[in-house]
Amino acid sequence: MSFFSNFQSDKCPGSITGNPLNGLTEKVCIQVEKIFDAGIKQSRIENYALTLTDLTPANPTYPLTFVSARSVSAEATVTNLTVERQADKQCARVQATVTVPVEVLYTDANGVDGSATATVSMPVDAFLYVPAPSIMPFSVRALVSVVAPDGTYDAEAEGFNVSLCVTMIIKIAMPVEVLVPSYGYCMIPPLQEYSQEVCAGFFELPLYPQGGKGCCKDCN
Repeated sequence: MSFFSNFQSDKCPGSITGNPLNGLTEKVCIQVEKIFDAGIKQSRIENYALTLTDLTPANPTYPLTFVSARSVSAEATVTNLTVERQADKQCARVQATVTVPVEVLYTDANGVDGSATATVSMPVDAFLYVPAPSIMPFSVRALVSVVAPDGTYDAEAEGFNVSLCVTMIIKIAMPVEVLVPSYGYCMIPPLQEYSQEVCAGFFELPLYPQGGKGCCKDCN
């Protein structure tokens, strides 16, 4: 038996007419990412060594002067993952390494602006709720935003030692199919295009002159 026939009302397939919530028209199965648990951590990391790669333009004149660095993607890579379930089987110790790519901006000794890529890797050791064992596995995901407000050049490593401001969200997630009440499809309004309206004053004028009797003083 499918979800459609299993959950249909006694009036018509898929309909939930008569529901006290006005406007609801049907039951819909949607595919979503369910977040079973999540936590946020904000921290400052001092003297983090950024190893530069993919310098643009290539072969800059050293030494380099740090300008800024920030993450280029919120989605981080999770590696070295271990999930150790606790005695109650509902929570677990989650340990992993979270890595996020960053873009580094600098100027070289000749004052030429340049950029490079680097990565920031951080350990995670958290206590989170995890779902009970099932056929569909859950995943541990990380969203990370990194900003480096200042840094100094390390001539030996040809990189920068920076201070990092880090915001990290760790999530226990799983793709699931959920049955929800629906108001039907969204009505998409016409797109309003941006315009500086340089002709607005001109287009608002009447097509032809309006009224007026000229200079005739004796006209009725």
